[in-house]
Amino acid sequence: MRSIILLFPFLFLLACSKEDVVMGPTGSPAPPSAEPDTTISFLALGDSYTIGTSVAADERWPNQLSRQLLAREKIAVEPLEIVARNGWRTDNLANALAAADPGENFDLVSLLIGVNDQFQGFSVDGYQQRFRALLESAIGYAGGDTSRVFVVSIPDYAYTPFGGGKESISREIDAFNAAAESVATSYGVPFYNITPITRRGLQQPDLVASDNLHPSGKQYGLWVEEVLLARVAGLIRKNG
Repeated sequence: MRSIILLFPFLFLLACSKEDVVMGPTGSPAPPSAEPDTTISFLALGDSYTIGTSVAADERWPNQLSRQLLAREKIAVEPLEIVARNGWRTDNLANALAAADPGENFDLVSLLIGVNDQFQGFSVDGYQQRFRALLESAIGYAGGDTSRVFVVSIPDYAYTPFGGGKESISREIDAFNAAAESVATSYGVPFYNITPITRRGLQQPDLVASDNLHPSGKQYGLWVEEVLLARVAGLIRKNG
């Protein structure tokens, strides 16, 4: 199985002066006292929200989820692999996956993609078609087992200083999320809605990263605590 993580310049909306490329698994090491009951492999697919632009690597939501699965559920994630890049649309992710060939043996696969399709003015219908193809790929990486796959909703960047509370952004994000949820539901894949958490950003500035656009590590922690941890643990137990 080929391990690949792509961390590149900040191409979604703003520019970053430094390119940072890391290759290989990114799972946080287990504490010495941790004795997992189960060990799983996890592939996270997406864009800047999956690699955690403007936060430290251990604050990304896949990394936080992995730590909490071990600490609370005795489920070790080894390896955690990420295929994501700042600025990626659905077509960019599809092209990267075709080149990367992650393999077909992952116990858990997540998909979070679409904000750049929205921002760059692509249609919802076109997004839905490309998202369907990506979800089919994700299912393939899970050995064809839809119960090992989950979709995370697109955050609403209107609720950041960059977005400035524009209602038009929120309406479009809702439409893209509805399209993604419809596709996920048609395949029997869970759709986990973290978007309401992202809409606290203007009232709670500490939920936004220093770039005034992306979620902070604290916000990613809320995704894990409030939405992802129990549900993902349930998927793993169901398949255990």
